[in-house]
Amino acid sequence: MFKYIDQTGFEIKLEAPPQRIVSLVPSQTELLADLGLQDRIVGITKYCIYPPELFLSVPRVGGTKSINHELVNQLNPDLIIANKEENNRDAIERLREKFPVWLSDVSNLHEALDMIYNIGVMTNCQERASEINNQIAEKFKAITEKNKKHVARRALYFIWRNPYMCAGGDTFINDMMNKAGFDNLMYYHKRYPELSEKKIAELNPEVILLSSEPYPFKARHIQEFKNICPKAEILLVDGEFFAWYGSRMVKAADYFHQLCDNNSNVSE
Repeated sequence: MFKYIDQTGFEIKLEAPPQRIVSLVPSQTELLADLGLQDRIVGITKYCIYPPELFLSVPRVGGTKSINHELVNQLNPDLIIANKEENNRDAIERLREKFPVWLSDVSNLHEALDMIYNIGVMTNCQERASEINNQIAEKFKAITEKNKKHVARRALYFIWRNPYMCAGGDTFINDMMNKAGFDNLMYYHKRYPELSEKKIAELNPEVILLSSEPYPFKARHIQEFKNICPKAEILLVDGEFFAWYGSRMVKAADYFHQLCDNNSNVSE
């Protein structure tokens, strides 16, 4: 019997490395595939779109916040991977009555690397997990060194419209903003606070980041924010690179390098 502690302090017990895994988090589904575990994934959510071949072949057990418990029961997993923020507490507690549920809780790069390694240990893929972590660490170290030459630009990162909602300081997005060279004006606020047009204007951001998810901001929304903050630079950004805390971070660092090159305020 193997015992593991998840990132919320909850202990789960596994008799052997899991062979039937249900993943309830898109970024962690992609991680499992990159660990070489595609053949062991028996259930995913409708938002787990990577890798595409997995999305097309594996049963979907609902959304991240609307789990089909009957289908999960039929799949009979020996491990469920979930996340404190992305999945509902009631659903997790119900699943724990029947199955081992390992819950991640990620708000920064360090916790993301910890999550990757721990999932690697549970699935007997720690060597591959360490390789992924080393790639991520090296790439983010390089961008950190690069950003030392830049003045961080005051920014707001929008995840929703009607009402306007931004990423606060205790989110993974906030840490990725910092890594990408932005100073989050909502750092002292928790989770995803709502902002009025008046408040956005008062904050006077240098940069407004409009994410591709969960709200799909498009080019047509740029003028809407220009009307609120005429002097701000409005950027459409790929939300997966700011919000996905699995193996996608390898690609995220390269994306942040591009943002840094294209939108930096260099301090000489």
